[in-house]
Amino acid sequence: MRRRTGVRIAFSSMLLVGTWASASLTSTAGAAPAPTPAPASAGMLTAMQDDFGLTEGQARERLASEKTAIRVDRAAQRAAGSTYAGSWYDAKTGKLTVATTSAAKSEALRETGATVRVVRHSEKELNAVKARIDDLSAPKGVSSWHVAPRSNKVVVNVVAAQQNDNDVQRFVDRARKAGPVQVATVDKAPSTFAAGTVGGDPYYTGNVRCSIGFSVHGGFVTAGHCGQTGAAVRGWDNSAIGNFRGSSFPDNDYAWVSVGNGWWTVPVVLGWGTVSDQLVRGSNEAPIGASICRSGSTTHWHCGNVLAKNETVNYSQGAVHQMTKTSVCAEGGDSGGSFISGDQAQGVTSGGWGNCSGGGETWYQPINEILNRYGLTLHTA
Repeated sequence: MRRRTGVRIAFSSMLLVGTWASASLTSTAGAAPAPTPAPASAGMLTAMQDDFGLTEGQARERLASEKTAIRVDRAAQRAAGSTYAGSWYDAKTGKLTVATTSAAKSEALRETGATVRVVRHSEKELNAVKARIDDLSAPKGVSSWHVAPRSNKVVVNVVAAQQNDNDVQRFVDRARKAGPVQVATVDKAPSTFAAGTVGGDPYYTGNVRCSIGFSVHGGFVTAGHCGQTGAAVRGWDNSAIGNFRGSSFPDNDYAWVSVGNGWWTVPVVLGWGTVSDQLVRGSNEAPIGASICRSGSTTHWHCGNVLAKNETVNYSQGAVHQMTKTSVCAEGGDSGGSFISGDQAQGVTSGGWGNCSGGGETWYQPINEILNRYGLTLHTA
């Protein structure tokens, strides 16, 4: 990386544009000790206060309870085994609910600290339903579809203005034949967040500006729609960074870029001088309902909640699978940027709808899938 003056600049060229249904029984775990406030950067706390309307103390408490929820979810998956039917976090109670198809597993699951709900379909069964829907060809009026643990169904999202379209109706009818399906409407269709060349601290490939997601040993990960394998990547000063060593879009939306030519990597999500930089310490997956923040050069820091996992998003270029949906806003140029929960890397920005003035939703490709696909190691502090 070429050096520039100032604290903000120290990491900017590294991180560039985006940087870093059928419930039958419910039971609740006994009272647990209050979680220890989690360490967090000033930037993370500021963003959570701004986007969630929290005090600093409340933001710290939420991060701590979400960290506990991640641990509880891992233990609950082991305890539930094949009866596991997903989980979700409730910010109001600070509790994680775990669904199971077996009432006999309830006591063991409560012992992990989870609230328990007994449902009809396991996560494996619902994933199989979603896989059958993935094999269908979706029209533009179908936005996405995902497994929803709360409803214990697969939710198919259609654009409200096109819900009565014949092609949309045919898709929905075929989807319902695949298994338990719930139809919901959304305001707009999703699109990717790449942008033409603009100023700031971007990385460029051709005339496209996108965002670095997370540093890995030997390079960084980003969105696949930002460049094809072999494409050259330039930094903010137009100097060569490296090349796309792997890229997949559609079907997936991930890529990785090698780093050289005097540039190097650091385990940091950039705050762009507005908030403090955030160190990356791992990639433990946050549950549905948890808070999550995104960094990008176009819109800087914004936070929201995890809304759904394993969602198939139907872009105009084709469907992208295994995405995570959030209530975080994003805009053009944020593609590829970092989604982070506390100090844990979550994924790279893919696309969505809306903007950061009026709101919207954004999807990201989970980081662990990218690391596993290319055999990469996350650079952590």
